[in-house]
Amino acid sequence: MPHFLRAALVGLLFASGAVRADVEISFYYPIAVGGPVARTISRMVEAFEREHPDIKVRPIYTGTYKDSIAKALTAHRSGTPPDLAVLFAVDMYTLIDADAIVPFDDLVPRRDRAWLDSFYPAFMANSRAAGKTWGIPFQRSTILLYWNKAAFREAGLDPDKPPRDWAQMVDFARRLTKRDASGKVTRWGLQIPSSGFPYWLFQGLVTANGGSLMNASGTRTNFDDPKVVEALKYWVGLSRQGVHPPGVVEWGSTPTQFVDGKAAMIWTTSGNLSNLRRQASFEMGVAMLPAHVGRGSPTGGGNFYIFRKSPPVQRLAALTFVRWMVAPQRTAQWSIDSGYIAVSPQAWQTPAMQSHLASFPQAAVARDQLRDAVAELSTHENQRVTRALNNGLAAALNGTKTPEQAMRDAQAEAMLILLPYQR
Repeated sequence: MPHFLRAALVGLLFASGAVRADVEISFYYPIAVGGPVARTISRMVEAFEREHPDIKVRPIYTGTYKDSIAKALTAHRSGTPPDLAVLFAVDMYTLIDADAIVPFDDLVPRRDRAWLDSFYPAFMANSRAAGKTWGIPFQRSTILLYWNKAAFREAGLDPDKPPRDWAQMVDFARRLTKRDASGKVTRWGLQIPSSGFPYWLFQGLVTANGGSLMNASGTRTNFDDPKVVEALKYWVGLSRQGVHPPGVVEWGSTPTQFVDGKAAMIWTTSGNLSNLRRQASFEMGVAMLPAHVGRGSPTGGGNFYIFRKSPPVQRLAALTFVRWMVAPQRTAQWSIDSGYIAVSPQAWQTPAMQSHLASFPQAAVARDQLRDAVAELSTHENQRVTRALNNGLAAALNGTKTPEQAMRDAQAEAMLILLPYQR
């Protein structure tokens, strides 16, 4: 533990009448109990406790991100919040509005503030508001294009050259789509999931088209902007051209369909990189999202947050744990193990990461895409605003509304929700 934190912990404990400088912190983490990620987190916690015998960390596995924010806010309102949690980066405004979290600026000594600027700026766009740092990036991602090189060869395409832009993506998808003698599709050329996180995948299209879904302060959306509508028309048009499944495409099954050879190209999170690499029986390509007006992807994933009602001693212990978890050598190993992006430039210079890149250069694609990345959709009342957009996307993809009407309706609903935040 850094000397200044140890001194602060000891001072606070003696002031409160404690006789030992031992403290326990509760840590909400958004996965179900068990599984490889839970085992990795448990190993990291055990390693931290060996190095910091005066701090005990109690992980509480809280299910999905949606489950986790609900549980965290319920615990906050009841007066028994976790000391620390990994929650969606886009939940920042929700947590601020609930007065649930404390800015890291209030915990980090002024002489040590450079640490707050050591992360990739693209990740900090969903971590800062009103001049304060509310979240520290941990398991962060972008959207990537994955392709089956064997399918490319079969279709007469260069297996080492992914589509550069929207037009080429349609052309490649047309050549990659396979049908049996009855006309039934046995392999789709392209699959962009539209359940789970449809707004996020859609934001990849919007960004490439030069559009933006919201303003930087989270008080206004732009769902009916012509650039946003045009992006939705393109997405809807993929299925009409017969190169993409019709209707809503499942988030969870898309990687499996790719591994099983039922989709030649997919969009999914860089957080799936390690799993797809392990599971695919074919050579897999990884690329930034195809361009249109420009390139770009929203960032995604989760931040560390420290809760306001946590006692001062626990807050300082939580900060110690956060700083240990995102230290360059550990975020590098976390990236290697999980596929999430190591969150600081220093992590990419570690020997472990340099060795990993030498054997698997595709791991750098998501990092390189950060140059053109934008903040993920995040507003006040974010869950309600996102739901309005997701409903509009589903209506357009299912054909029950035109893209124009779907986005007009979503915008009207979102701005009604955000009306109290207009200044």
